[in-house]
Amino acid sequence: MSKAIIPFSIKDAPALIERLLPVQKLSAEVFKERKAGAGQTLVPLGAYWKGRKPLILNKACILGCLLPATANAKRDLEIFEKLMAMDDESFVVRWKRRPKPANILATLSISNVAEYFISDPPHILPESAPVDWSLPELANVKVKWRDDITELERRQLEAQMLPIEPYRKRVEMANRPEEVIDSVHEHIWGAVNSHLETTAHSIPELVEQLGIMRFGRIPRLADTFCGSGQVPFEAARLGCEVYASDLNPVACMLTWGSFHVVGGSPAERANKEKEQHEIAQKVQAEIDRLGVETDGSGWKAKAYLYCLEVRCPQTGWMVPLIPSRILSFGKHAIAELVPVPSEKRYAITVRSGVTAGELAAASQGTLDSDGRGQDPYLIHTVDGRAYRTKISTLRGDFRNPDGANGNKLRLWERSDFKPCRDDIFQERLYAIHWMKPKSSGKKFDYKFTGVTEADLERERVVEKFVEEHLAKWQEKGWIPDMRIEPGGKTDEPIRTRGWTHWHHLFPARHLMLLGLLRREATGGETLLRLARILDYTSKLCQWTTSKAGSSSPGEGGRTGGASDNPAHVFYNQALNTFYNYGCRASFPLLQLFSAELPVAAFHGRTKVSGCPASELAEIADIFVTDPPYGDAVKYEEILEFFIAWLRKNPPPEFADWVWDSRRSLAIKGEGEDFRRGMVAAYRRMTECMPDFGLQVIMFTHQTVSIWADMANIVWASGLQVTAAWYVVTETDSAIRTGSNVKGTVLLVCRKRQGTHKTTRDDLAWEIQEEVEAQVAALTGLNQEAKGLYRDENVFEDADIQMAGYAAALRVLTRYAVIDGRDMTTEAIRPRVKGETTFVDGLIAFAVDTANQCLVPQGIPKSHWDKLTGAERFYLKMLDMEARGVKTLDNYQNFAKAFKVRDFRALMGDQRANHARLKSAIEFGRADMGEGSELHQSVLRVVLYAVMELAKNVDGSEVLAHLTLNIPNYYGDMTQRDLAVELADYLAKHLEAIRPDEASAARVLRELVKNQRLG
Repeated sequence: MSKAIIPFSIKDAPALIERLLPVQKLSAEVFKERKAGAGQTLVPLGAYWKGRKPLILNKACILGCLLPATANAKRDLEIFEKLMAMDDESFVVRWKRRPKPANILATLSISNVAEYFISDPPHILPESAPVDWSLPELANVKVKWRDDITELERRQLEAQMLPIEPYRKRVEMANRPEEVIDSVHEHIWGAVNSHLETTAHSIPELVEQLGIMRFGRIPRLADTFCGSGQVPFEAARLGCEVYASDLNPVACMLTWGSFHVVGGSPAERANKEKEQHEIAQKVQAEIDRLGVETDGSGWKAKAYLYCLEVRCPQTGWMVPLIPSRILSFGKHAIAELVPVPSEKRYAITVRSGVTAGELAAASQGTLDSDGRGQDPYLIHTVDGRAYRTKISTLRGDFRNPDGANGNKLRLWERSDFKPCRDDIFQERLYAIHWMKPKSSGKKFDYKFTGVTEADLERERVVEKFVEEHLAKWQEKGWIPDMRIEPGGKTDEPIRTRGWTHWHHLFPARHLMLLGLLRREATGGETLLRLARILDYTSKLCQWTTSKAGSSSPGEGGRTGGASDNPAHVFYNQALNTFYNYGCRASFPLLQLFSAELPVAAFHGRTKVSGCPASELAEIADIFVTDPPYGDAVKYEEILEFFIAWLRKNPPPEFADWVWDSRRSLAIKGEGEDFRRGMVAAYRRMTECMPDFGLQVIMFTHQTVSIWADMANIVWASGLQVTAAWYVVTETDSAIRTGSNVKGTVLLVCRKRQGTHKTTRDDLAWEIQEEVEAQVAALTGLNQEAKGLYRDENVFEDADIQMAGYAAALRVLTRYAVIDGRDMTTEAIRPRVKGETTFVDGLIAFAVDTANQCLVPQGIPKSHWDKLTGAERFYLKMLDMEARGVKTLDNYQNFAKAFKVRDFRALMGDQRANHARLKSAIEFGRADMGEGSELHQSVLRVVLYAVMELAKNVDGSEVLAHLTLNIPNYYGDMTQRDLAVELADYLAKHLEAIRPDEASAARVLRELVKNQRLG
C-alpha cells in the first residue's frame, strides 16, 4: 500500500538548506559546469550574457528549500547527495565508461561470484573473485550480470571500481549530472522515499510531493531578476511551477528560450529546427544570387578583414590603421604595406608561408603605444623617416569650457552606413579569408588573399544593395533606426567613431545579411537565434589568430589546431571599437544561426513577464534571485545593442514586453538608489510569499560592507536571515596573473514573524550562544560524516565561518526593535559617507562575536582573544594549509573576517589555486617595523626565531633575541607561555608542508620552556 502524501505535513519543518549544504562538493560541481564553457546547457542560446549562476547550484538551492531537515543530519546529507548525484553509485553512471563484468571480477574481492554473474559456458567461474582470466580453462568465457540483479546492487559493486581520489578530482574525470540525467537517479528512490515518506520515482514527482507536503501544492518558484534564465529553467526542469521576470526584454527573451527552445518537446524541436534551416537556406540563396561572396572559381568567403584608414597630417599620406600585420599564425600569412608614392597611399598585398622571422616582424603594424594605458599613435615611414601622430590628435580631441571632452569627428546621420568622403576615419577592406570544399566534401581548404578589383566591385554591389533598402528596412524594423543613448559603456562608439545610431556599428555586409534574416523573423525562436548571431557581427569583432593549442584538458587553455576568426562582440561585456576588425561572411553566420541547440525537455507551467521586481503581482512559495549587487556589467546599456534590432514588430511571444532598456528603472550600482531599489523589490517579494515561504538571495562576496548592505535590505524588507553558505569557484588565468576568483554567498531568508524587541546588551549573549551552537553543529556533522566523506570534511573552516556569520545575522534580523529603535526605519536611513550607522555597528559587533568563536585547535581561547587580527589570520590560514586547502578565496575571506588591512604582505604565493603564506625564512627580517601589521606581535618574533634556528644560528643567541623582541617578556609571564604555544602550534602544522621549519619550531619550543628565569 502506497503512502499518503499529506498536505502541509512539513510546513513548519526547517528546510535542509537552513541546516546544512555540502558546499565543498557543490563548489567542485559548480567549477565543473563553468569549465564546460559553451557546453553548458543554456549558453548556446546567448553566450553574450555572462552573469550566469550554474544550473547545479540552482538545483541545490531549490531542492534545499523543499527538503526537510530532520533529526538525523547525516542521513539528510546522504539523501541530498543522492538527489544531487554526488554519491558513489551515481558516479558509476557519471563515469565516462562503466566497468565490464570481466574487469570487475578481475579486480574486486567477491565471496560468491554466482550471486552477481552468470557465464557462458555456464558454471565455469570460480566461487570467489578476483578471477585470474589468464587461466587456460577461462579462455573465451563470456560473463554478464544476472538478470535479477537490481540496478542499485549493480552500482554498489561497480562503485568499488572507482578510483580513490579527492572529490574535486573525481568530478573532473566524470560527466556532469545533467549529462546523464535520464539514468543517474535510477538507484536512489528506495532510500529517498524511505527517508522522506514519499512515493516518487523521478525528481519532478519528488518535487511535486514535497511541494504538497510543504506548501499544499506543486511548489511555485519565482525569480524576479531572471537574467539568462538559469534559475527559472532549472526550477521548471525539476518540476516547479515557475514565474520569471526581468526589466530587460533581452533577459525575458533568453528565459523564454530556455523554456520553449531548450525545454521544448522533441517533436516541437524537430519542427522548429526545420523552420530555421529553411530560413537560413532562403537567405543564403538570396546572397548567392547577388554573387557577392564567391570569386567565381570555387572559393567562398569565410571572413573579410577591414581597417580604418586616415590621412597622416605630417605627410599627407593615407595610412591604414593596422596594429598587427599578422593574418594567420597557422598559415604564416601576413599583410604587407607597399608604398605608392605617386598617390601618397599604401597598396596592401598578402603573403602566406612566410618565414618565422617575417612573421615576427609582421607583429608591428602602423599603430603603437608607449605602454599599457598610454595613447596609441599612428606610425609609418616615408623616405626613411618615421612619422608618429597620436590618434587623439587625428580625432581632434579637445576640452570644452564646461570641462566636457569633444573631438572633430563628424557625427554620423541616420541614413549613413559608411563613412563620407571627407570623414577623418575611412574604412578599407584589406584582406579576405576564403574557403573551398575539399574533394571529399567533408572539410575545407582555406587561404588568405589581398583585395582585387573584382573584390572591390563585389563590395560596391553590397553597398548599393544596402543603400537601396536602408530607409525602407529601417521603417519596417528590419534594420535599426535607434539612436545610441550616451552612457558609461555606450559613449565609446560615439566618442571614438562618431557613430550615433546602432546600425552604424555594422558593416554593409552584415546589414544586408541581418536585414534579410530580420525580414523572415516572424517567430520568437528566429528572433532569439538572430540575437545569437548578432554577438558575432559588427565592426566590434576583433580579428584573432592563434597557434595550435597545447593546453591540457581542464587547465583552461585552448586545445586543438590553429584558429583564424573574428572574435565575438561581448567577450568582455563592453562595446570595444577596433582599428581593424573581422567580418564573418554569411555562410559561417548562417551555420551558427541554424545550428542545433541543446534539448532538455520538461513539462510544467511557466510564465515570463517584463516588469520590475517591485511590481510583482504573482504569489510564489520560493524566491531564488541573483540581484545586480555591485554589478560591473551595465546590462541596461550594452543590451541596447540587441534591443535596437528586436524592438520593432516583435513576434506574438514577445509582444507583451517593453522593448526598451528602461535605464532609469534598472537597479544598479551600490549607492542609495540601489539600496532603495533593492528594498522595494524584496519587500514586494516578501508580500507575495506565504508566511512559511523561503527566499534564497545570491550575491558575490566582494567588499567588507556587503554584510551591512544585505542586512539593511533584509531588515527593511521584512525578512529574517536563517542561513548563509559560500560556494566558490576559482581558476588560474593566463589573462590575469594573481587571482581570478568568483564566489557566491547564498543568503537564506524567511518572513520575519512578529515584532520582537531586545537590547544590544542582551544581543551579545544571544549571538554568542547561537554562533557557538552553529559551529558545534557543523563540526559535529564533520565527525559524523567521516565514513561518508573518507578523509574530506563536509565543511571547511571558511564554511563554518560563513555559517557563524549567518547565525549572528539570524539573531539580529529576528528583531524588529533594538534599543528602542525600529530596525525597518534604521535600515532604510540614507547613508552619510564616513558615518557608521546604528545598523553598521550592530553588524560589525555580530561579525566580531562570530569570529571570536572560530578558534583553531591548539591555542587557548584566553590567548586567542589577545592576538591581533594579522596573527589570527596567519595562524588560521596555516591550519588550513596543513590540511591541503590552498584556494586564494579563503585567504581573502579570512583577511576580511580578521580585519587585516593588507593580507598580501603575509602571502608567499597569490595564485588562485596555489595560495600560501610566507614561510619564516621568506619573512626573513621583514615586517618587524612599525608599518607592519605584525609589528611587536609575539607571532612575528617566534617566526623570526624559527628563521634563525633554520639558518643554524646558535640557540642562546636566538633566545636572547626573542626575549628582547617580545614586549614585556619578563614582566608578563603570559607572553612567554604564548611563545611556547605558538612554537608548538607551528611545529605541528608545518610538519607536512615545511619540515625544516617544523623542526626549528620544536627546538624553539624546548628552548623557551627550559629557559632559566631570574
